[in-house]
Amino acid sequence: MLEFRVLGPVGLWSDGVEAPLGGCKQRTTLAALLLSDGAVVSDSDLGRVLWERRPPATYQAQIYTYASRLRGHFRAGATITRRGRGYRIERGDARFDLDEFHRLADEGQALQRSGRPGDAAARFRAALDLWSGPTLTGVTDTLVDNERSRIEMARMEVLESRIDADLHLGRHQHLIIELTQLVGAHPLRETFRAKLMIALHRSDRQAEAFKTFHAGCALLRKQLGVDPGPTLRSAHQAILADDFAPILPG
Repeated sequence: MLEFRVLGPVGLWSDGVEAPLGGCKQRTTLAALLLSDGAVVSDSDLGRVLWERRPPATYQAQIYTYASRLRGHFRAGATITRRGRGYRIERGDARFDLDEFHRLADEGQALQRSGRPGDAAARFRAALDLWSGPTLTGVTDTLVDNERSRIEMARMEVLESRIDADLHLGRHQHLIIELTQLVGAHPLRETFRAKLMIALHRSDRQAEAFKTFHAGCALLRKQLGVDPGPTLRSAHQAILADDFAPILPG
């Protein structure tokens, strides 16, 4: 089985063995083609992500070399083809971790909507388990700047959905440590703080839930000069009313 991976170190694996791709430029070429979703990536676009604004005079020849070396590791119908003034990757029967992530996430959302939080949580966990480190490790800073944030945003959304499913399943006590760490890592992300408030309240730690709310309000005013948004306010009201049906999806 041939596998392409971008959810961590970029590379390709054949039957579980990593192919020796060499340095950053070849991995960047592979990642840029994989993230194009089957579209042709022009020489100029590849030149920009490989060398930023100053590609060498021989950049097209160098890209040709990177593409040729990559082809040498392909099988299962995967190939890189030259199309006009660019390149296109065809994955054939190869597995691509980012596609697998989106498939599992979509299945989880469908299960969540159909009232099956246990199955949904399992799908979300499987999607998140595909990560083996920071997205797009081993490529140029330009490609990271262009692509990492949107992929990491999708990961955060799935993480939030998995936490919602676990809250539905009554796993609030087990979530407190994880959510406390997430709030520490993302103090201005109101969704994590709101879910921590819910988990604390359901664990009979109401004082800590309100303290978490007020700490978030103070931080938002100090750092951004704004009042808490609807997510945090709704969690506060839900705790006061002891009714979480309006704010927990599924």
